[in-house]
Amino acid sequence: MLENIRIVMVRPRGSGNIGSIARAMKNTGLRELAIVGKARTRSFWARAMAVHGRDILSEARCYETVRAAVADCTLVVGTTCRSGLYRFHSRTPREVAGEIAAAAASGKVALIFGPEDHGLSNDDLKHCQLLITIPTHPDYQSLNVAQAAVICLYEIYVASLDEPVKQTIPRARAEDIERLYDRMRRSLLKIGFLHPQNPEHMLFAFRRILGRTGLEERDVAILTGLFRQIEWYANKGLKVTEEKEKREIKIR
Repeated sequence: MLENIRIVMVRPRGSGNIGSIARAMKNTGLRELAIVGKARTRSFWARAMAVHGRDILSEARCYETVRAAVADCTLVVGTTCRSGLYRFHSRTPREVAGEIAAAAASGKVALIFGPEDHGLSNDDLKHCQLLITIPTHPDYQSLNVAQAAVICLYEIYVASLDEPVKQTIPRARAEDIERLYDRMRRSLLKIGFLHPQNPEHMLFAFRRILGRTGLEERDVAILTGLFRQIEWYANKGLKVTEEKEKREIKIR
Protein backbone atom coordinates (compact mmCIF):
# COMPACT_ATOMS: atom_id res chain seq x y z
CA MET A 1 0.00 0.00 0.00
CA LEU A 2 2.72 2.49 0.95
CA GLU A 3 4.59 1.79 -2.26
CA ASN A 4 1.51 3.02 -4.13
CA ILE A 5 2.07 6.54 -2.79
CA ARG A 6 4.08 8.88 -5.01
CA ILE A 7 5.67 12.01 -3.56
CA VAL A 8 5.76 14.82 -6.11
CA MET A 9 8.05 17.81 -5.56
CA VAL A 10 7.14 20.73 -7.81
CA ARG A 11 9.97 23.02 -8.92
CA PRO A 12 12.12 22.47 -5.80
CA ARG A 13 14.73 25.16 -5.22
CA GLY A 14 17.01 23.44 -2.72
CA SER A 15 18.64 20.09 -3.45
CA GLY A 16 19.05 19.54 0.30
CA ASN A 17 15.27 19.44 0.67
CA ILE A 18 15.05 16.80 -2.05
CA GLY A 19 17.47 14.64 -0.07
CA SER A 20 15.65 15.28 3.21
CA ILE A 21 12.33 14.20 1.71
CA ALA A 22 13.96 11.07 0.26
CA ARG A 23 15.16 10.23 3.79
CA ALA A 24 11.67 10.79 5.23
CA MET A 25 10.24 8.52 2.54
CA LYS A 26 12.71 5.81 3.51
CA ASN A 27 11.66 6.18 7.17
CA THR A 28 7.99 5.68 6.31
CA GLY A 29 8.18 2.92 3.70
CA LEU A 30 7.61 5.05 0.59
CA ARG A 31 9.74 4.59 -2.50
CA GLU A 32 8.43 6.63 -5.41
CA LEU A 33 9.71 10.19 -5.81
CA ALA A 34 8.76 12.40 -8.75
CA ILE A 35 10.10 15.86 -9.48
CA VAL A 36 8.50 18.48 -11.70
CA GLY A 37 11.28 20.66 -13.10
CA LYS A 38 15.01 20.38 -12.46
CA ALA A 39 15.93 17.42 -10.29
CA ARG A 40 19.44 17.94 -8.89
CA THR A 41 19.14 14.54 -7.21
CA ARG A 42 22.84 13.81 -7.66
CA SER A 43 24.13 16.97 -6.00
CA PHE A 44 26.26 16.75 -2.89
CA TRP A 45 23.58 18.19 -0.59
CA ALA A 46 20.82 15.98 -1.94
CA ARG A 47 22.88 12.84 -1.35
CA ALA A 48 24.20 14.04 2.01
CA MET A 49 20.73 14.79 3.38
CA ALA A 50 19.22 11.59 1.98
CA VAL A 51 21.67 9.37 3.97
CA HIS A 52 20.22 5.86 3.48
CA GLY A 53 17.53 7.18 1.13
CA ARG A 54 19.96 7.63 -1.75
CA ASP A 55 18.39 4.74 -3.64
CA ILE A 56 15.15 6.75 -3.74
CA LEU A 57 17.08 9.67 -5.25
CA SER A 58 18.65 7.49 -7.91
CA GLU A 59 15.23 6.12 -8.93
CA ALA A 60 13.44 9.51 -8.91
CA ARG A 61 11.65 10.40 -12.14
CA CYS A 62 11.43 13.88 -13.66
CA TYR A 63 8.43 15.44 -15.40
CA GLU A 64 7.79 18.71 -17.17
CA THR A 65 4.32 19.31 -15.72
CA VAL A 66 2.24 18.38 -12.69
CA ARG A 67 -0.35 16.88 -15.02
CA ALA A 68 2.21 14.46 -16.42
CA ALA A 69 3.56 13.58 -12.97
CA VAL A 70 0.14 12.50 -11.66
CA ALA A 71 -1.38 11.15 -14.89
CA ASP A 72 -1.74 7.54 -13.70
CA CYS A 73 -2.83 8.41 -10.14
CA THR A 74 -6.36 7.83 -8.89
CA LEU A 75 -6.10 10.35 -6.04
CA VAL A 76 -4.05 13.55 -6.03
CA VAL A 77 -3.49 15.44 -2.76
CA GLY A 78 -1.93 18.90 -2.61
CA THR A 79 -0.34 20.76 0.30
CA THR A 80 -0.68 24.45 1.10
CA CYS A 81 -0.05 26.82 4.00
CA ARG A 82 -1.88 29.73 2.38
CA SER A 83 -5.55 30.55 2.50
CA GLY A 84 -7.61 31.73 -0.44
CA LEU A 85 -10.65 31.16 -2.59
CA TYR A 86 -9.37 27.86 -3.98
CA ARG A 87 -7.82 26.61 -0.72
CA PHE A 88 -10.50 27.03 1.95
CA HIS A 89 -11.54 23.35 1.86
CA SER A 90 -8.15 22.06 3.05
CA ARG A 91 -7.88 19.65 6.00
CA THR A 92 -5.15 18.55 8.38
CA PRO A 93 -2.77 15.65 7.58
CA ARG A 94 -4.38 13.57 10.33
CA GLU A 95 -7.86 14.05 8.86
CA VAL A 96 -6.75 13.07 5.36
CA ALA A 97 -4.21 10.32 6.15
CA GLY A 98 -6.83 7.57 6.39
CA GLU A 99 -8.30 8.47 2.99
CA ILE A 100 -4.85 8.46 1.43
CA ALA A 101 -4.04 5.05 2.93
CA ALA A 102 -7.40 3.67 1.79
CA ALA A 103 -6.99 4.96 -1.76
CA ALA A 104 -3.43 3.61 -1.93
CA ALA A 105 -4.76 0.13 -1.17
CA SER A 106 -6.34 -0.02 -4.62
CA GLY A 107 -4.58 2.58 -6.78
CA LYS A 108 -1.75 5.06 -7.16
CA VAL A 109 -1.87 8.19 -4.97
CA ALA A 110 0.15 11.39 -5.43
CA LEU A 111 1.05 13.75 -2.57
CA ILE A 112 2.32 17.07 -3.94
CA PHE A 113 4.65 19.59 -2.31
CA GLY A 114 5.34 22.99 -3.87
CA PRO A 115 8.49 25.09 -4.17
CA GLU A 116 10.01 26.46 -0.97
CA ASP A 117 9.37 30.15 -1.68
CA HIS A 118 5.70 30.25 -2.76
CA GLY A 119 4.30 26.73 -2.51
CA LEU A 120 1.87 25.32 -5.03
CA SER A 121 0.20 27.76 -7.41
CA ASN A 122 -3.51 27.73 -8.18
CA ASP A 123 -2.64 26.15 -11.52
CA ASP A 124 -0.86 23.32 -9.67
CA LEU A 125 -3.73 22.88 -7.21
CA LYS A 126 -6.34 22.39 -9.91
CA HIS A 127 -5.06 18.82 -10.33
CA CYS A 128 -5.74 17.98 -6.67
CA GLN A 129 -8.90 16.39 -5.29
CA LEU A 130 -7.87 16.94 -1.66
CA LEU A 131 -5.83 19.65 0.07
CA ILE A 132 -3.74 19.45 3.23
CA THR A 133 -2.81 22.33 5.53
CA ILE A 134 -0.62 21.65 8.57
CA PRO A 135 -1.84 23.55 11.66
CA THR A 136 0.87 25.88 13.00
CA HIS A 137 1.08 28.76 15.45
CA PRO A 138 -0.20 32.03 13.92
CA ASP A 139 3.02 33.83 14.85
CA TYR A 140 4.92 31.82 12.22
CA GLN A 141 2.92 29.52 9.97
CA SER A 142 5.44 28.73 7.24
CA LEU A 143 7.14 25.33 7.38
CA ASN A 144 10.18 24.15 5.51
CA VAL A 145 9.01 21.79 2.76
CA ALA A 146 10.99 18.87 4.17
CA GLN A 147 9.49 19.45 7.62
CA ALA A 148 6.01 19.50 6.10
CA ALA A 149 6.75 16.26 4.26
CA VAL A 150 7.88 14.52 7.47
CA ILE A 151 4.63 15.49 9.24
CA CYS A 152 2.42 14.32 6.36
CA LEU A 153 4.30 11.07 5.79
CA TYR A 154 4.26 10.27 9.51
CA GLU A 155 0.46 10.62 9.65
CA ILE A 156 0.04 8.47 6.55
CA TYR A 157 2.37 5.81 7.96
CA VAL A 158 0.49 5.71 11.27
CA ALA A 159 -2.83 5.44 9.40
CA SER A 160 -1.44 2.50 7.42
CA LEU A 161 -0.74 0.64 10.69
CA ASP A 162 -4.39 0.62 11.74
CA GLU A 163 -6.90 -2.09 10.92
CA PRO A 164 -7.00 -2.99 7.20
CA VAL A 165 -8.60 -0.09 5.39
CA LYS A 166 -11.83 -0.50 3.50
CA GLN A 167 -11.55 -0.55 -0.24
CA THR A 168 -12.56 2.77 -1.72
CA ILE A 169 -14.40 3.18 -5.02
CA PRO A 170 -12.22 2.38 -8.06
CA ARG A 171 -11.29 5.95 -8.88
CA ALA A 172 -10.52 7.05 -12.43
CA ARG A 173 -6.97 8.04 -13.38
CA ALA A 174 -6.02 11.71 -13.06
CA GLU A 175 -5.27 12.01 -16.79
CA ASP A 176 -8.75 10.71 -17.71
CA ILE A 177 -10.27 13.27 -15.35
CA GLU A 178 -8.13 16.06 -16.86
CA ARG A 179 -9.40 15.12 -20.33
CA LEU A 180 -12.93 15.38 -18.94
CA TYR A 181 -12.18 18.92 -17.73
CA ASP A 182 -10.65 19.77 -21.12
CA ARG A 183 -13.92 18.70 -22.74
CA MET A 184 -15.97 20.50 -20.09
CA ARG A 185 -14.04 23.73 -20.65
CA ARG A 186 -14.61 23.65 -24.42
CA SER A 187 -18.32 22.86 -24.24
CA LEU A 188 -19.13 25.36 -21.46
CA LEU A 189 -17.23 28.10 -23.27
CA LYS A 190 -19.28 27.41 -26.39
CA ILE A 191 -22.59 27.89 -24.56
CA GLY A 192 -21.34 30.95 -22.70
CA PHE A 193 -21.42 29.42 -19.22
CA LEU A 194 -17.71 30.12 -18.57
CA HIS A 195 -16.17 33.58 -18.77
CA PRO A 196 -13.73 33.47 -21.71
CA GLN A 197 -11.20 35.63 -19.85
CA ASN A 198 -11.11 33.39 -16.77
CA PRO A 199 -12.73 30.00 -17.39
CA GLU A 200 -10.67 28.34 -14.64
CA HIS A 201 -12.51 30.26 -11.91
CA MET A 202 -15.74 28.33 -12.40
CA LEU A 203 -13.90 25.13 -13.33
CA PHE A 204 -12.26 25.17 -9.90
CA ALA A 205 -15.75 24.89 -8.41
CA PHE A 206 -16.50 21.87 -10.60
CA ARG A 207 -13.16 20.33 -9.65
CA ARG A 208 -13.97 20.75 -5.95
CA ILE A 209 -17.48 19.29 -6.30
CA LEU A 210 -16.43 16.29 -8.39
CA GLY A 211 -13.23 15.81 -6.40
CA ARG A 212 -15.23 15.34 -3.20
CA THR A 213 -17.30 12.54 -4.71
CA GLY A 214 -14.42 10.61 -6.25
CA LEU A 215 -15.06 9.80 -9.91
CA GLU A 216 -15.06 6.24 -11.21
CA GLU A 217 -14.14 5.45 -14.81
CA ARG A 218 -17.82 5.01 -15.69
CA ASP A 219 -18.62 8.42 -14.16
CA VAL A 220 -15.93 10.03 -16.32
CA ALA A 221 -17.29 8.31 -19.44
CA ILE A 222 -20.86 9.49 -18.73
CA LEU A 223 -19.83 13.08 -18.01
CA THR A 224 -17.54 13.17 -21.04
CA GLY A 225 -20.46 12.01 -23.20
CA LEU A 226 -22.69 14.69 -21.67
CA PHE A 227 -20.29 17.52 -22.44
CA ARG A 228 -19.52 16.11 -25.89
CA GLN A 229 -23.26 16.27 -26.62
CA ILE A 230 -23.45 19.84 -25.29
CA GLU A 231 -20.58 20.81 -27.59
CA TRP A 232 -22.25 19.09 -30.57
CA TYR A 233 -25.54 20.84 -29.89
CA ALA A 234 -23.80 24.20 -29.50
CA ASN A 235 -21.99 23.69 -32.82
CA LYS A 236 -25.28 22.68 -34.46
CA GLY A 237 -26.99 25.81 -33.15
CA LEU A 238 -24.10 27.96 -34.36
CA LYS A 239 -24.33 26.42 -37.83
CA VAL A 240 -28.10 27.04 -37.98
CA THR A 241 -27.55 30.66 -36.93
CA GLU A 242 -24.86 31.16 -39.59
CA GLU A 243 -27.09 29.68 -42.33
CA LYS A 244 -29.98 31.88 -41.22
CA GLU A 245 -27.76 34.97 -41.36
CA LYS A 246 -26.59 34.00 -44.86
CA ARG A 247 -30.20 33.67 -46.07
CA GLU A 248 -31.11 37.05 -44.59
CA ILE A 249 -28.13 38.65 -46.36
CA LYS A 250 -29.27 37.18 -49.71
CA ILE A 251 -32.82 38.48 -49.21
CA ARG A 252 -31.47 41.99 -48.57
